Amino acid sequence: MAISREKFSSQLDKELLERARLVAEREGLQFQSLLEAALRDYLDGLEDEKPRRKVVDALAASLKEFDELYKELAK
Repeated sequence: MAISREKFSSQLDKELLERARLVAEREGLQFQSLLEAALRDYLDGLEDEKPRRKVVDALAASLKEFDELYKELAK
């Protein structure tokens, strides 16, 4: 079953657009596929109310670094 697609036009920051094109090339993806995957991931994250990966990673690093301090503060 083919995916129904619709053309659209938009504008992006020149640097962001160049970065996206480089990533698509490096990953061996069509630019369209990269944009679609990025937008899908972003929207899925909003709908699922999942914390962003970098937020979870920052929390884990903070817990590791300041574990003893947090224990003391919790007393």
